Amino acid sequence: MRDGSVIVEYVYDAPVERVWHAITNVEKMRQWYFHTLVEFEPEVGFETMFDVTHNGKVFPHILKVTEVVLNKKISYEWKYGGYPGNSLVSFELFDEDGKTKIVLTHDKLETFRGDIHPDMAKQNFVQGWTHFIGTSLKEYVEQETEE
Repeated sequence: MRDGSVIVEYVYDAPVERVWHAITNVEKMRQWYFHTLVEFEPEVGFETMFDVTHNGKVFPHILKVTEVVLNKKISYEWKYGGYPGNSLVSFELFDEDGKTKIVLTHDKLETFRGDIHPDMAKQNFVQGWTHFIGTSLKEYVEQETEE
């Protein structure tokens, strides 16, 4: 694992298309990801901002989509208002006989200066992404029925 990166991999018992919709459709994203997400479009250049409160602090999340490959990959810049740093989050999907392997990579975490801002320490991102990818999204896509 690269020093300034978190990489989380799981295999879901769900088709790629269902996982893709869960990570790119704002209504679905609010259910497993951030309920405060106001808008999201899987289009290069799309930007959004939303607040997340954690341990009594408000963290303005700022996302800008940088890459979209339908049913395969979406990447976005991830930064926080009022804090240094700019990182890159990528979700990659792989079809494995009707199941989906997901690889989440969050690069450039060192730019958040976790040494100065403990809330931005790498272990917090490891915990967060392990929860989102390993529990929340997994349960969501494996329980969701086809529409």
